[in-house]
Amino acid sequence: MQDQNIESSTYNDAVIRQFSIMAVVWGVVGMLVGVIIAAQLVWPELNLGLPWTSFGRLRPLHTNAVIFAFGGCTLFATSYYVVQRTCQVKLFCGKLASFTFWGWQLVILAAAISLPLGYTQGKEYAELEWPIDLLIAVVWVSYAVVFFGTIARRKVKHIYVANWFFGAFILTVALLHIVNSAAIPASFMKSYSAYAGVQDAMVQWWYGHNAVGFFLTAGFLGIMYYFVPKQAGRPVYSYSLSVVHFWALIFTYMWAGPHHLHYTALPDWTQSLGMAFSLILLAPSWGGMINGIMTMSGAWHKLRTDPILRFMIVSLSFYGMSTFEGPMMAIKTVNSLSHYTDWTVGHVHSGALGWVGLVSMGALYYMVPRLFGQKQMHSMKAIELHFWLATIGIVLYISALWISGVMEGLMWRAINTDGTLTYTFVESVKAKHPYYIIRLLGGLLYLSGMTIMLWNVIKTATSGKAATATIPAVAAHA
Repeated sequence: MQDQNIESSTYNDAVIRQFSIMAVVWGVVGMLVGVIIAAQLVWPELNLGLPWTSFGRLRPLHTNAVIFAFGGCTLFATSYYVVQRTCQVKLFCGKLASFTFWGWQLVILAAAISLPLGYTQGKEYAELEWPIDLLIAVVWVSYAVVFFGTIARRKVKHIYVANWFFGAFILTVALLHIVNSAAIPASFMKSYSAYAGVQDAMVQWWYGHNAVGFFLTAGFLGIMYYFVPKQAGRPVYSYSLSVVHFWALIFTYMWAGPHHLHYTALPDWTQSLGMAFSLILLAPSWGGMINGIMTMSGAWHKLRTDPILRFMIVSLSFYGMSTFEGPMMAIKTVNSLSHYTDWTVGHVHSGALGWVGLVSMGALYYMVPRLFGQKQMHSMKAIELHFWLATIGIVLYISALWISGVMEGLMWRAINTDGTLTYTFVESVKAKHPYYIIRLLGGLLYLSGMTIMLWNVIKTATSGKAATATIPAVAAHA
């Protein structure tokens, strides 16, 4: 009877430990595939002449692995960690939470097998075929049940703002995935979209941009609003601003998707609507960034000695940069230069590597020692090294692609006095080659940092043991 009381008075951290470890493992795998395809763009012979090692098949494997395997496992781990501690109750339905772990790993495994074999719907961030899409829907609905079930039984009346961001991300991703993945199966691994032509493109980029907006932004803002104040030992700068940030962001983001379809068959008014909402989006995005950075007020000196905090604050800097660049690129005249060029790839990676990657690493470095009963990570010097490798890698990566992309766009639009094109397409490809080498170097540095993190996490986990955190008997502020 006493054991049952102990069990009911401790948080369910077993599933968080599983997701945290796999987040780092999948991070290394996904980034390794990214480095391989970056090398293929420098030396095309590395395709090896095989269909399943070609760039066209490995590239969606890379994006799915870093977004849904690394990013997804990080979001599951952090949301389960935060919701228990801010609600001061155990996770609702522990067995269902465990199912979300094993179900999500099965989704990742299915993606890792099917994508190199060429099974794809050909939709950005939604390549997986219908049987895997069904499994994703089941796992995601289960995730929602666990998360919202935990909030429903909370001991604390107030719902902390991080949970609002996590909740919005969970609900919206479910809606986006189910609507965009509507398809008519033709065989076991082949289907046709339920939408046709320009409607299919519009639904896809409503999904695609909001996968960025909710999976890669709202979810990770939930991480920021809990772990930055925790690591800094300071209250969030402005709680009122965090609430305004939440409502402004989730309303505005949903409308920005058409900016991916400028100068296409999409109706012009729809393109303009996407551009307008993209520009409005700058305000809530920067409101959140400022709120996170200003949380450091009175604790700036900690950045000198705390590499984990440095990961989090630099990630916010990249969030601010990316959310300025995105609305700017949505302006039609800018988009006419940037679209289909490497500038877009550089923009995506400043957000993915700089914002999502660094804040994920900071949160995992915070959680892992606590989950395994340790005072700190096995090696703080290794975290310091990881920070500098990652930061230098990002700067090399995105600056190379910014230069390459602007040059590429200018070469494409250059014309002679008689109206003919100044450069052939092949000449623009050749001109980008040196920048692809710099991009590869940046990716190698970022991957090496992630590999050091994997070693550090394994050493921390194996030298400690599974820790049981006790739920406070009297509800207090988390």
